[in-house]
Amino acid sequence: MTDAKLTHVRTDLPVSGRVPTHPGILAWVDEVAALTRPEAIHHCDGSDEEWDHLVDVLVAAGTAVRLNPERKPNSLYVRTDPDDVARVEDRTFICSVAEDDCGPTNNWMAPAQMKAILRDRFDGCMRGRTMYVVPFCMGHVEAADPKFGVEITDSPYVALSMRIMTRMGAEPLEAMEASRAAFVPALHSVGMPLTEGVVDVPWPCNDEKYIAHFPDERAIWSFGSGYGGNSLLGKKCYALRIASVMARDEGWLAEHMLILRLTSPKGRVFHVCAAFPSACGKTNLAMINPTIPGWKAETLGDDIAWLRPGDDGRLWAVNPESGLFGVAPGTGETTNPNAMRAVEAGNSVFTNVALTPDGDVWWEGMTDVAPERLTDWKGRAWTPRGPDGGRPSEKAAHPNSRFCTPITQVPILAAAYDDPRGVPIDAIIFGGRRENTIPLVAQSRSWAHGVFMGATCSSETTAASTGSVGVLRRDPMAMLPFIGYHVADYLQHWLDVGNATTADKLPKIFYVNWFRRDGDGRFLWPGFGENSRVLKWIAERIDGRVGAVDSPAGQLPLPEDLDVSGLDLPATDLEAVIGYSPSEWADELPRVRRWLRSLGSRLPTEMHDELWLLAEAMVREVAH
Repeated sequence: MTDAKLTHVRTDLPVSGRVPTHPGILAWVDEVAALTRPEAIHHCDGSDEEWDHLVDVLVAAGTAVRLNPERKPNSLYVRTDPDDVARVEDRTFICSVAEDDCGPTNNWMAPAQMKAILRDRFDGCMRGRTMYVVPFCMGHVEAADPKFGVEITDSPYVALSMRIMTRMGAEPLEAMEASRAAFVPALHSVGMPLTEGVVDVPWPCNDEKYIAHFPDERAIWSFGSGYGGNSLLGKKCYALRIASVMARDEGWLAEHMLILRLTSPKGRVFHVCAAFPSACGKTNLAMINPTIPGWKAETLGDDIAWLRPGDDGRLWAVNPESGLFGVAPGTGETTNPNAMRAVEAGNSVFTNVALTPDGDVWWEGMTDVAPERLTDWKGRAWTPRGPDGGRPSEKAAHPNSRFCTPITQVPILAAAYDDPRGVPIDAIIFGGRRENTIPLVAQSRSWAHGVFMGATCSSETTAASTGSVGVLRRDPMAMLPFIGYHVADYLQHWLDVGNATTADKLPKIFYVNWFRRDGDGRFLWPGFGENSRVLKWIAERIDGRVGAVDSPAGQLPLPEDLDVSGLDLPATDLEAVIGYSPSEWADELPRVRRWLRSLGSRLPTEMHDELWLLAEAMVREVAH
């Protein structure tokens, strides 16, 4: 890598990489360099040479360990600071100009106030470090309306990961330069300047953290955390929080959804989007191996979908990402063999998993039996009896440990992934993790009813965010932490998108729950690959080949229409898992009512109407 002198900032900082010709990028780099005062600047090009250099930097700093090339070629193992392991939702802000545009589910601060705080934090924060300039595109560079960004960071871990997760480097930079394209400026720092007397650490971060979004100016500033969702700013920050505002203004949807292509034995193709909270089976469904003979599934995306109206009146979805940032624990040969094939191909970054003595990685759920010796995610010697000096119950891998892997290594990746137009969507699935109340699958009676289903989605919390695990919370469209504006306006936007076309062109909406248990805590549904049986019922409902039972919970399968052939599933379990329980819904109704009231006066009238229809249907159910 060759060095040159910085010409567009009035300093003598050394610069590596090709300096952009885009005036906006140059001005952005000037501004940030003057504020953060780095030791050097590197303009990223996404090349293999650059990857090797960044790996060398991370290894030399003690941040990363090269994995055994025979087990995980061209891959890295990283451990974070134990206090920097997940999204920090209480430190995530939507800094809209008008406070009312933020809404009750987001943290708000006035843009000027937040900028003043952050300018103070960013002042000199990159001293002693290299500033990486990372040009990227969310979605396809050759799309009709490509969405560009430039992240500036002092973390080589971030620069390396952005190469996997986005279309990063020379190609998007050249496209931006050719058209002088607008871009989202995204600023990130770990917040640990190497001033005189300060000794660097393997995982630099700051106790104080801010993840701030400025939707009116389309900008992101993140300070203090090096963890993925807080620092890979193309992901949740751009592709959901900022993009949701773009989508509202431009008439499309930016959603926390997988995209799946499903083909029947007769060759009928269905495209499905599905929204689940993190760590609730989204990646597993995105890469499902159907257990029903003749059915085929292909992956298009595992986490984020952008849905745009097409000229034909249908919604077309594209995956704006180029990598997988999957939760590792629970991913194994039984649950997700396609994800395992992807990570085994290498070219990956593994964070907060366990390290084997032969230079491979391991996490709970990868195999049925844990290895006898590991190094756990905190760097301690670990055996199945627990870590050295720790509690016996402590896991080897952190519950939110991750693999960051190119999506092109997924063996069932659909060819349409490379099509910038995306695919036409036949069904939208909402889901959550509930032990009771919510049936295995239910279809909405209309688009508005489907929006109501999505608006009232609920799930027990997971380790993907800080805070208590297992607490029930409402999670509209699995977007609660990711909506970049008022949640009630977001629901209205969903209704507006539906009203912009005809009902026959809209995807059918379903709500699923793989996690129902009986009174003894036993799962009633086997899940994983067997969820293809639910997908089959959804496909047959779209084609009008099977009926449904109307209930307050939605339109439910008839027992004989859900294909359970070959399953050791007692009839009583099937009835329980697909059924509607009046007593459970009697408890649910007031919770739903309280939730909707909490969203304020901007809640669309249609949501009040659907709540009234639900209550009325429950009264009729009791009367019968």
